[in-house]
Amino acid sequence: MNSIPQPSHPGDSCNPSGIALLPRDELEAYIRPFQARKTEFKKTAKDFGSPLYLFDKKAFLSGIEEFKAAFEPLIPGMKFFYALKSNNYLPLAKTALQAGMGLDVSSGAELKIALALDSPCIIFSGPGKNSEELQLAVANAQKVTVLIDSFDELKRLQKVGAEQQAKIKAGVRITSDERGLWRKFGIPLNDLSLFINKANSCANIDLCGLQFHTSWNMGPSAQVDFICKLGRHLLQIDSKLRSRIRFLDIGGGYWPDLGEWLKSPGCTAPKEPRTLEAMHPTRHYRVPSQPIESFAKAISLALKQHISPVVDCVIHAEPGRWLSNGAMHILLTVLDKKAPDMVITDGGINLIGWERFETDFAPVINLTSPSLKEKPCWIMGSLCTPHDIWGYSFFGKSIKPGDRLLIPDQGAYTYSLRQSFIKPVALVVTI
Repeated sequence: MNSIPQPSHPGDSCNPSGIALLPRDELEAYIRPFQARKTEFKKTAKDFGSPLYLFDKKAFLSGIEEFKAAFEPLIPGMKFFYALKSNNYLPLAKTALQAGMGLDVSSGAELKIALALDSPCIIFSGPGKNSEELQLAVANAQKVTVLIDSFDELKRLQKVGAEQQAKIKAGVRITSDERGLWRKFGIPLNDLSLFINKANSCANIDLCGLQFHTSWNMGPSAQVDFICKLGRHLLQIDSKLRSRIRFLDIGGGYWPDLGEWLKSPGCTAPKEPRTLEAMHPTRHYRVPSQPIESFAKAISLALKQHISPVVDCVIHAEPGRWLSNGAMHILLTVLDKKAPDMVITDGGINLIGWERFETDFAPVINLTSPSLKEKPCWIMGSLCTPHDIWGYSFFGKSIKPGDRLLIPDQGAYTYSLRQSFIKPVALVVTI
């Protein structure tokens, strides 16, 4: 399995800005509600076996309601699109649709999912859309808006539209950082006027929107900064070109309120195993994040000051991680106790697709022997690799074969990355 690079934050990427010890009282307050549901979780394991993904539908719906409640009073008419890539479990996506959201897709495969779910409103984003993907989008032009990623993609989309004798609604992605790897996405802001002019000559494209995206937002500063920059730039564009803009998509990237939990102050995993004692397994760190209400207030104010005076448009948002993170948990069973400080579980990290817990921290909660006391222990999966690690401690009185373990809030960028590496992927059960 290939590791997914860790996010970089403002400041030193290996010493993220604001990182501090995770307070023990906050950690215990987080764990208590899951321990209170131990009977429910253990019964699910008894009925369906393990390992399991647990789709927490109530938590997902609650998140949607909270997200909308933060933004809708401040940005009337705002539209919301669930970012399918964050968790592509079909009943979860269907739940988002039933809650009044559209879907944001980033590939032809995801577009097929959205169409199969009969999503009435689909945003198709992402770089490198091939001909087959564009053909599928144009064939479903009544439902799909394509976020064009480059001048070349504009030409290819026009060609497909002409071939199908159809007109497709579209926006253009503007890169939010013209340095380094983020140049991969969208066009430079200074090219916007040229892009709109070229789109005007494309008879089969209705270019009517703009999109930008900033990632790993622990607070709204990056989004606000770009909105201000975009507003200043739009003032310099001919009013006839500006009048074409009917929507502004501000993307996703909202980090959950709990912040990012890490096993160490840095962001890199050890190159080789160390003793538990040297790793300080009960010491955890957090990069803090702001509540979604803070995002809504700051973003709505920036839009009012910098966008509304320039263009009259509907605002779109594409939350993914913020919604899906708490919508799925992982349930495991201890198979083997190799030593007093090491157990093997029945599920490997192929369930999440990458070696997440070499750097990230999530509490391993022993549902069979519950306690708020944290004990050092290697919690290993059953894959034939030493990197198959769930954690370096557990919360419980003891641990032994047969114990049921819960790793909560594992819904974002885990299930979508699952793979049948050595062991099969797990069943999903709705709770």
